[in-house]
Amino acid sequence: MRINTITTRRRGFSLVEMLIALAITSSLLTAMLVALDFSFKRYQATSESASMHVVGRLVTHRILSQVRTGTTFGPAPADVLDPALNPVIADNIEFITEADRAAGLNRVTRFEFRPDVDPTRPGVLWYVLINADVDPAVLLQERPLLSGVRAAQFTMDFDEETWLLDRATIDITLDPDPDLAANMSVAELPDSVRLIASATPRQLR
Repeated sequence: MRINTITTRRRGFSLVEMLIALAITSSLLTAMLVALDFSFKRYQATSESASMHVVGRLVTHRILSQVRTGTTFGPAPADVLDPALNPVIADNIEFITEADRAAGLNRVTRFEFRPDVDPTRPGVLWYVLINADVDPAVLLQERPLLSGVRAAQFTMDFDEETWLLDRATIDITLDPDPDLAANMSVAELPDSVRLIASATPRQLR
């Protein structure tokens, strides 16, 4: 008796099928990487925006707190009756704190905006402490307080009768980190943050 055996050959992928599979896989991987990159950049933008808001508000609150308890503010106008000089609009505000006044010290606290040497980059808001008991005045301390500041303006309204500061208004605009901006498109960048606040010294209340 003769038995016929039939063997089946296992056929593999052809070259065309392999190329199609590779093309589909590469397209899916590319789409996934683009989505991951976009998500990562949006996370960076959201974190940067939240950081600018929080740090900016903390610094603004600190300045306002010291304005409320401060005395002898400057820069003062030469003539408070001249509407061209009062209110004073400057890139800094200075005063003697209530604690220094109680201790009999003539230490001047100043917050001043210093632009960057590169006009395309934001500047820094500085904290400066000066000993005005000696002539010339001596710098006691200075340190950067807030970076990423595109503009900072202090508006000081002085009372026409008492020549004392009636109200101080702070206007600060913060820009995103330039290093972050270099890696992101304009559409992906967080918006600039503008903080405006005002306070009246307690000595006038």
